[in-house]
Amino acid sequence: MNIIGIDIKMTEAVRKRGRPRLLNPEVGLEKAALLFWEHGYEGTSIADLTQAMGVTPPSLYATFGSKEDLYRQALDYAIDGENRRRAEALQGAASAYDAMAFYLYDVAESISQPGKPRGCIVSSAVLQHAEASESVARDVAARREAATRAMQVRFDRAVSDGELPADTDTDSLARFYAAIVQGMSAQACDGACTARLKQVADIALSAWPGERTQRT
Repeated sequence: MNIIGIDIKMTEAVRKRGRPRLLNPEVGLEKAALLFWEHGYEGTSIADLTQAMGVTPPSLYATFGSKEDLYRQALDYAIDGENRRRAEALQGAASAYDAMAFYLYDVAESISQPGKPRGCIVSSAVLQHAEASESVARDVAARREAATRAMQVRFDRAVSDGELPADTDTDSLARFYAAIVQGMSAQACDGACTARLKQVADIALSAWPGERTQRT
């Protein structure tokens, strides 16, 4: 009886069974983003994530770190393209009015796409949360604040260029449009379609305090 040979085969079998399944990070982030988007940070468990990815918790932790780390990475993955489009609009040569119109219309389209979770993954995320999720809530709030600041920077430039009146309160104006984005996200979650959300955007744009300068 070849006991040594049997021991070697059994050891190899145990190692194979215990080896964590390799995880494609991009695929994992896509699945995680969809879960967090649909159920929120606190409503998504590690069991939900591992089941969706088809991996074990050790494999998930080895690839992404903690659930909190994964959430931040999933946010970056989900909003990368949107942030790029909107930043280019705000920083480009278009008038401030046109840039804001593009921004709001882009939001309306992205938060109401068929086959995807409704609403914005950042705009209304982690607003009400348990104490254990405080650091995540602060991170998401900082992302919202950064978006508001990007609007204000564009509005400040519009004041310098004469597109907006010299006495424009650019901070309040930016917060007004940020609030519109958050409200549109909430309405999208309630089922508002793209066309309805664009009507909301049109009314928000009608409050523009300066000339509605359009550049080609």
